[in-house]
Amino acid sequence: MTAELIRGQNHPLPHTRLEIRVSAGHPVVAGATLGDDRGRVQGPEWIAHPGSPALPGIEVSQQAAADHRLALDLGALPAAVHRVTVLLALPVGAGGPARFGSVAAPFVAVTGLDGDEVATFTITGLDAESAVTALELYRRQGAWKVRAVGQGYAGGLTAMLGDQGVERPGEIATAILDAVARGMARAVSAPPPRVPDADRVRHSAPLTGSDHPDTAPTLPVPLPADATAADSGGGINYAHPRRRSAAPPPPPSAPEAAPPGRPATPVAGDATGWSMDERLYNQVWGMFEDLARTTAAYRSAVDFAESRMDQELDRVLSDPRSRVGATGDAAREAARAKCEELTTRAREALDRDLAQLDAESEVVEPALPTPFARWDNPVWHAYRVPMEIPMALRLGDLHLPERPELRIPMLVRLPLERGLWVDSGRGHSEAAALLDEGRLRRLAMDTAVAHAARLLAVYPAGEFTVHVIDPAGSAAASLAPLVETGVLAGPPAAGAAGVAAVLARLTERVDLVQMAIRAGAADSLPPGLDPAEQLLIVNDFPHGFDDRCVNQLRYLADEGPAVGVHLMMVADREDASAYGPVLDPLWRSLLRITPVADDHLADPWVGHAWTYEPALPPQGSAVIRQVLGQVAEARQAWGR
Repeated sequence: MTAELIRGQNHPLPHTRLEIRVSAGHPVVAGATLGDDRGRVQGPEWIAHPGSPALPGIEVSQQAAADHRLALDLGALPAAVHRVTVLLALPVGAGGPARFGSVAAPFVAVTGLDGDEVATFTITGLDAESAVTALELYRRQGAWKVRAVGQGYAGGLTAMLGDQGVERPGEIATAILDAVARGMARAVSAPPPRVPDADRVRHSAPLTGSDHPDTAPTLPVPLPADATAADSGGGINYAHPRRRSAAPPPPPSAPEAAPPGRPATPVAGDATGWSMDERLYNQVWGMFEDLARTTAAYRSAVDFAESRMDQELDRVLSDPRSRVGATGDAAREAARAKCEELTTRAREALDRDLAQLDAESEVVEPALPTPFARWDNPVWHAYRVPMEIPMALRLGDLHLPERPELRIPMLVRLPLERGLWVDSGRGHSEAAALLDEGRLRRLAMDTAVAHAARLLAVYPAGEFTVHVIDPAGSAAASLAPLVETGVLAGPPAAGAAGVAAVLARLTERVDLVQMAIRAGAADSLPPGLDPAEQLLIVNDFPHGFDDRCVNQLRYLADEGPAVGVHLMMVADREDASAYGPVLDPLWRSLLRITPVADDHLADPWVGHAWTYEPALPPQGSAVIRQVLGQVAEARQAWGR
């Protein structure tokens, strides 16, 4: 049965040899880009377009036309490719339309070689856009899926290619449109069915493995990557000197692929990466992306069903002949039944995807390394001070109301690129409203200490230093694990003098390191300067802060992360309201987290309000003290 997709919805692909048929009612340019495990297009050789119509595993048309057939052999794609994005664009000149809003909505169908439709998508809602991302075919746990995207770009091909990470997108967009204008025309006809060992798609030079991902997208919130990377067997393309000749190690062997239409058996580490930690990191954010998109598809389907029912009821009520009587009742009942049917089908699709994510979470969570693991994970009982800095750290869990029990770890890259703000105010959180002010502030400081302990635990001995400002000494109980184990750089600073002294030292450190970097003389730093990453925990702001200290704090938040000085504020923004908008840049520069459940984080795709819950140890657990005790012993041994 054909799946009629709506924007954001995905569907499994039963075959790897496919056709994508486009019907636009007006000549359009059709092409495709190949994406790596992060969805990025590595260069012009990863783009199939009229001027370069054939790539390994894909052929597109060489001309603008109202109807297109794109040939795909997903099994023939290089191993470094994990996504195929189908794009449409309006050709420039020739007196044609300049925006999709003035032509018929494009229709896209994914079919097998026998012509049977697997999935269809009508791209509606376009207006000023002259280019649109129609579909995305992506690999997930060894199986391929198709997702309806329908993302339009008023900036045309240039904006679309730039959004996919292409360097010099304007030049490539111009080359594509010039090729169309020159009439390099040879339409690709539908390839006939072939025996399994025939080669339907012509192959050019094989693509090499993707670059090592030095950075990964972060959330408020971080992002995805999934599937298996392996060396494609080709030589190094020396036009890309950063490209490595060896691909990442393959993920653990997975069970044989499930039959078409059935979900694959989840495997921990089933994602790309140069280490198991990186594979698990990418897998976690692949799960995050899948949950975001499948929930968006469900919500969109429900909205569509309800909107359709409202329209049908409006038509019934607007006609006096059908407003009352049996005819009106039957029409109303039919509209409600159709709405219920559509909603039920959407919920079934959602439940199917959520069940797969539940199964994946059950195997991934126990396999997470110490920096990614919850405090109740047994991996902490075998904790040893690491020899190197991990790639990321868990700050808490994220979930959506459709399946609150499905928790996605919230991982942030290290070293921290932004400071943290543990909000001790009530905000708009229902959970915070149930707590009295004193309890909420204590819980906020406990959360800060748990995060600081985790940071100390994942850094090698002597490579992370923590300072605390507690002007009134109100956080003594929460700070006890840090103070009593001796892992702090010094006693918590109290009073206005203590606040000023700590801020002056850290501000001076930022200035010295910045000057050394600019002068290219890192070896000229004073011998007494602590080279470790620095974390400043600030409690009860703005108590004990004068105007000079406030300016220094803002300076540390802005300039500190680049030179290894990080800020963790534990504060209620209302307490500093007297400063007015002066402090707005400070709050915006920090990643806001909360001591209780709160839905204040949004994903970068569809803008869901994700509920965040902090990573706290179980009630009564001594795991933080045990871990900090080992950190203190390692620091003493390192300092000898």
